[in-house]
Order: sequence, then structure tokens, then C-alpha cells
Amino acid sequence: MYRYDQYDHLIVRERIAQYRDQVQRRLNDELTEEEFLPLRLQNGLYMQRHAYMLRIAVPYGLLSTKQLRMFAHIARTYDRGYGHFTTRQNIQFNWIELEQTPDILSDLASVEMHAIQTSGNCIRNTTTDQFAGVAADEIIDPRPFCEIIRQWSTFHPEFIALPRKFKIAVNGAVADRAAIAVHDIGLTAVRNEAGEVGFKFMVGGGLGRTPIIGSVIKEFVPWQHLLTYTQAVMRVYNQFGRRDNKYKARIKILVKATGPEEFARLVEQEFADLKDGPETLTREEVDRVAAYFNPPPYAQLDAIDPRAGHEDNKAFANWLQRNVKPHKIPGYASVVLSLKKTGVPPGDATAEQMDFVADLADRYSFGELRVTHEQNLVLADVEQGKLFEVWQLAKSKGLATPNIGLLTDIISCPGGDYCSLANAKSIPIAAAIAQRFDDIDYQHDIGDIELNISGCINACGHHHVGHIGVLGVDKDGAEWYQVSIGGAQGNEAALGKIIGPSFSAQQMPEVVQRLLDVYLRERVEGERFVDVAQRLGVAPFKEHVYATPIPTGELAVGEDQYA
Repeated sequence: MYRYDQYDHLIVRERIAQYRDQVQRRLNDELTEEEFLPLRLQNGLYMQRHAYMLRIAVPYGLLSTKQLRMFAHIARTYDRGYGHFTTRQNIQFNWIELEQTPDILSDLASVEMHAIQTSGNCIRNTTTDQFAGVAADEIIDPRPFCEIIRQWSTFHPEFIALPRKFKIAVNGAVADRAAIAVHDIGLTAVRNEAGEVGFKFMVGGGLGRTPIIGSVIKEFVPWQHLLTYTQAVMRVYNQFGRRDNKYKARIKILVKATGPEEFARLVEQEFADLKDGPETLTREEVDRVAAYFNPPPYAQLDAIDPRAGHEDNKAFANWLQRNVKPHKIPGYASVVLSLKKTGVPPGDATAEQMDFVADLADRYSFGELRVTHEQNLVLADVEQGKLFEVWQLAKSKGLATPNIGLLTDIISCPGGDYCSLANAKSIPIAAAIAQRFDDIDYQHDIGDIELNISGCINACGHHHVGHIGVLGVDKDGAEWYQVSIGGAQGNEAALGKIIGPSFSAQQMPEVVQRLLDVYLRERVEGERFVDVAQRLGVAPFKEHVYATPIPTGELAVGEDQYA
């Protein structure tokens, strides 16, 4: 993985010193909160309902075990013993004291990490496929190009004050596991007829109050022009993006207003002046960065059936089916560690669990791990012959729930328990649904399904692209939940459609049950929930959900379970 060079170290050290002075001036009331606001946001610090929240960048979701142990240290020393992994492959700490934040950033710098580009109207942390470099369907390893984008975008003087935040995702495989269609720029590695590598540019995707699937503006951009073409896109946005209304300031609004064809014409016009300029990539530069991502020292192994000797162990078989993914090297597999055990907020991990996962990665996966945008963790390089050991160890720490891609693998933002922007709580809804369907056999019968929950229209839980999407709304001062179906991420990205009037928190588990009833009644062999929802449309689901009054039961109130 990438290691900081002298410039990285210098930039981060100087940034911390600058920020330490800013914090002290705020504590001395030499800066007002209004003056301090942009300064703290530039360092990933947010004010939430009860305390400050610090968001730390995990570049393209890749972590060393040393870095994960630092997260555990921060959780113990400065927070309440846990952290929350997000849909942007970052980590958040929800109970931070302002005066301690410079020390936290200093601790992070010691393991080559920071909180830059996790907030503000800049180019945010670039994300990618959690199986980058090991996926069997990979065209290229996208991580070197993600790192090149990181280096180029950090403190880029032209793009530090954009109309609004800007998110880039890169996919290097046939299957899109980076949700590129709902990013400001979504890049897909492709090969032209001559076999040359380039990128397809999709622009103007995003969720929030105006969800839009991105538009392809260029089918093939040679890899040499990754930065120059991206810069052309950014310049068009920087010049024409709205600054009078933050709700209409994202690039998706600009692309929609101009139309994709006109937007593409404007980009080509800018690109004509940038093509073959100083930011054109060379083979030497790409090879230099790619060397940081050379494969680990894999053993020469034959592929084996990991069930051999454990044929009667149904629990292990379930885990193999859902949590173990194919690897391009014979004899290896990738393991998804579930952070979705029933009763635990989705994406949360305790300091003890983080230390434990670091130990696992050191022992079984070359000292490296990944964060997924579905809020789980990945050991990318596990020998097939050691999967049973890994499963037993992960199970002992609550990290082996065999639910990856199933109903209780819920994506959820922190919601109203923490976030001051939220209209409603997310965590108690996720907990109630997970508890209602905490039957792994039933979940396996339902099959692949994605349930996403957002506490407000900002859509940090990606509810628009959930097979079932749940959105918290304010209704006369009370918390209610709007439900959509038929959304999808990946190669067939789609936005869900609302089924009807919103529901109370207590009704939500029954609402999900009724949606599943229609699916189980109407599916044909091989159809997923999303396939049925898109084939039949909203009508039969709506009819069944609203046919009879939905009973209300008790639902646990949201609270900090680690307090």
C-alpha cells in the first residue's frame, strides 16, 4: 500500500500545527464559531447533536494493521470505545472533545493518516472496489489511479473552493462494486479495440434531495489523460456550477440543466487546452505509484474445497456461501467480516474488535485490510485452507454473521441519534428490522437483498439505491419513514420508487415483512427481490402493504449503546 513521501509528511505536519493554533484561538474565544466552522471542517471535524464528530479519511478503503490499531487507540483514548465505518469507506468517531482534536490528528499522522478531504467543498476521499487488486473479474487494479487522484486533488489550488463537495469513485472490474453511477465522477476501466487501457467517464451522479444516475460523457479516455480530462470536468463545474443555492450546487444539477451532450461539449472544449499538458500521466509516473501496490508474496497453492472435513457444519457452510468471495490467485479467497451482528449499529466496531481484526490481518492476510462502502471489513488474501480457522476466530468476536448481501446486512447512517441534520433515527429502525428477521435460514431463502436506511434527505445511507430504501422524514414534529423499492447499485444502477405514505417507526418491521410477502409470492426461480420489484412495479407491493392497518408495537429508543 502507499507510503507517505517527504511532501506528504510535511503537508500533514504543517496542517496539524496550523489547526492546533486555530483550536487554541477558538478555545480562547479569539475565533467565533462562525469563523472556526470552515477551519474545523477542513480537518474533518463536525458538530453533531451531543459532541464533535471526527471523520478520518481511509484512502480508497485500504488500511494497514498499524492504522487500524491507531483507530482502536483513538476509540479508547478519545472516544467511547468504538468507531463507525461509513459508506464512503471512512471512519467516524462520534464523541470527540475539541481540545483533543489536534492530538488525535498528530496520532494519525504517526501512521500516515489524516482527516483532510473528509469535509468541505473540495474533492473528497476517492473510493473504489473493496476487492481491488484481487478480484477475479478485474480489468486493472484501480488503486494506483486512486492514489494518483489523491495526490493530485489534495490541496489542488484550483479546486479547494468548489460550489459544493465532489466525490469520485473508480472501478477497475467488470462488475461495478464502487457504485460509480451515484458519484460526481464515476470512472470505469475499459479497453479499446486495440487492447489499450482507458477510462469511461460517467458524470453527474448523486443522491441526496435530487437523486440522479450519472451520464456517460466519454466512452474512452486514455489512461494518460485521466487527470487532464478530470481537470476539464472540474473546470466546467467550477465555472458554471451554482453558488447561490447550496441545494442546487452539485455537479448533477449542472449536468441536468445543460444536458449531458452540452456538458460533454464544454468538457471537450476545456480538454483541448489541457491535453498533453504538464498533468498528462507518463508510464514512469504510473509505474512509480503502482509499485506501492505490488502483490504480496503469495504461496504456490492449489485451489481446494474449504468445506472438506467440515461437510456437516451448516454454520460454516452458510458463512462460506455469504462471506467468502473468489480470488484471482489459486488457493486464496477474500473474507468479508460482518459489522452487522443483530443488536449492533451497522458499521460500528469496538476498539477490541479493531485490534482483533488487525491481529487477524497480520496472521492471515499480509497485514492489510479493506473497508467496504456497505460498512463491513475485508481480509483480501486468506488461504483457503485457513478459512475454517478464520471463521472460528471471527465468530468469537461477533464478526462472522453469515449475512453479507442478505436482509440484515443493512446499510445505515448514524441518523438522529447523532447527526444534527437528521429528521429521524436510523439505528433503532435497523435494529428492529434485524431483530425481526434474525433467522439466517429465512434470510438465505429470501436471498440477495439490500436494505438501506437514511435519517434524512442527504442520503448518507444510500436509501435511493437500496432494493428497499427507508428515509426518515419529519411529519408534524414526529419521526416517520418513507419506503421505496426497486433501487439498485452496480452495473444496473437504478433509483427506487416510493410506495406511498410514510410509516411510524413501530410499523417498519411489519412493512418490510409485507414487502417480502409479495416477493415470495410472485418470484420465479432465480429472481431477486429487486428483479421482482422492477418487473412488477410498485402497485402490487403498495396494495399489500396498505391493504390492512399495520399494527404498532414497541420499538427500542435510540441511545448510545457503548455509553
